[in-house]
Amino acid sequence: MDVLLGLLIIAVGSFGQSSSYVPINKVKEWSWESFWLVQGIFAWLVFPLLGALLAVPAGGSLWQLWSSGGALQAVIYGVLWGVGGLTFGLSMRYLGVALGQSIALGTCAAFGTLFPALFAGTDLLRGDGLMLLCGVCITIAGIAVIGYAGSLRSANMSEEEKKAAVKDFALTKGLLVALLAGVMSACFALGLDAGGHIKEAALNGGVAPLYAGLPVIFLVTLGGFCTNAVYCIRQNIKNHTGREYFACNGRVLANNVLFCALAGVLWYSQFFGLETGKSFLTDSPVLLAFSWSILMSLNVIFSNVWGIILKEWRGCGRKAAGVLVAGLLILIASIIVVAMAQQ
Repeated sequence: MDVLLGLLIIAVGSFGQSSSYVPINKVKEWSWESFWLVQGIFAWLVFPLLGALLAVPAGGSLWQLWSSGGALQAVIYGVLWGVGGLTFGLSMRYLGVALGQSIALGTCAAFGTLFPALFAGTDLLRGDGLMLLCGVCITIAGIAVIGYAGSLRSANMSEEEKKAAVKDFALTKGLLVALLAGVMSACFALGLDAGGHIKEAALNGGVAPLYAGLPVIFLVTLGGFCTNAVYCIRQNIKNHTGREYFACNGRVLANNVLFCALAGVLWYSQFFGLETGKSFLTDSPVLLAFSWSILMSLNVIFSNVWGIILKEWRGCGRKAAGVLVAGLLILIASIIVVAMAQQ
């Protein structure tokens, strides 16, 4: 029962993340960089900080937890992950929710599994390490198939249809950005590992396992916010869009802040759900070890559900739709292979 509850919590968080880009359509009179910066304040600062406060031991503080070790490393990994978060948003801009998230999250699932194994000294050419490497190769194959589905979609649609589905659709640029996003986003998993001592300190201080990992999440997202804020402010200056924060009337400003906050809390829900859900998987080491891959695979599935709802694949043709489904199945197969390697 605990395992099912843990998986359900992770699934709910995944659905929240996959839904976080929907509020973009409700933001008015703001450029991409303006929206991205404001939603980032909520997604990477406000809500992660509120979550971290749930894990403060009685009579203690966040500073005491962070001094347990690993805080700086978690922030540095967060800065690197921030590059992934930034390009992840751009991949949605150029490819849409379905295709952009499929490629970026598929890559993230692969490297989020491979990087920790490499840093732990796992031999990827023998035994379980070889099985892990095979799983990563299958994942990359799935990404290639999904990319091919995107090219078929592009070939079958007129320019008007592409712009109607995704305003700034650009296949080649989008694929490169999404691949970079996936590789760099895997640094989030490394950041969580780096903050292991902080989580242990919270547990030793009497914090419930449900919340013990939340202070580490804040450190990683803090690093990510720094990367994204620098880029967005630079774009505000370059494109003269900084005035957008103040030029709109009060009603538009309230609307935009509200939907940015909604996007932020939905995005944060994936990692809140991951950490709280993992606390129910401690009796199942395989599921616990691959909770990151489970989250990413669910994100891919839910993002494509939203892609269908938002009609991003309308007019793509049956062949493109069939290839997309095949790519998703290959990604699921890669997770199964990796899970088998741990048994």
